[in-house]
Amino acid sequence: MQNTARNAGPAEAAAGRVPADRYRERLGPSLWVLVAAALAGPMAALVFTPIDTTVALVIGAAVSVLVIALLILAAPTVRVERGELRAGRAHIGVEFLGDPEAHLGDDARHQRGAGLDPRAWHLIRGGIDGVVVIPVVDADDPTTAWVISSRTPDRLAAAVRRAQVKRSTQRR
Repeated sequence: MQNTARNAGPAEAAAGRVPADRYRERLGPSLWVLVAAALAGPMAALVFTPIDTTVALVIGAAVSVLVIALLILAAPTVRVERGELRAGRAHIGVEFLGDPEAHLGDDARHQRGAGLDPRAWHLIRGGIDGVVVIPVVDADDPTTAWVISSRTPDRLAAAVRRAQVKRSTQRR
């Protein structure tokens, strides 16, 4: 889900505006993952077919719906708001982050593969091509960078930059 007036919040949506430093994206499963998950239902139905075909169909449908719902509900979100980057359950203040780099295509594939730093914090999802790499500039933090999957890496990088500028201008 992207940062739009619909998901901005009640006050902002009522006013028809979205704060410039706010970003939200749900890293939901891709269509192919959902199709593969839906196949769990027919497999469960086959197990119960010798007992009763009606029971098997009901159980199969319930398993498909349950697996798909769990995949969607368990999808992490990436948010930038109030001077903080949140990726899943992890969070860090933007003042501890360096300049974010957005990667797409082969460059993103390299960042998720051979170029992946094992000391970095990762939120990588299959089926999402883009990656944002944000270095951590805090000397006390052993993590070197945050590597986050994003469908719109340029927007995520821009939101982090805007939050950094806003945070630095508030301190003056």
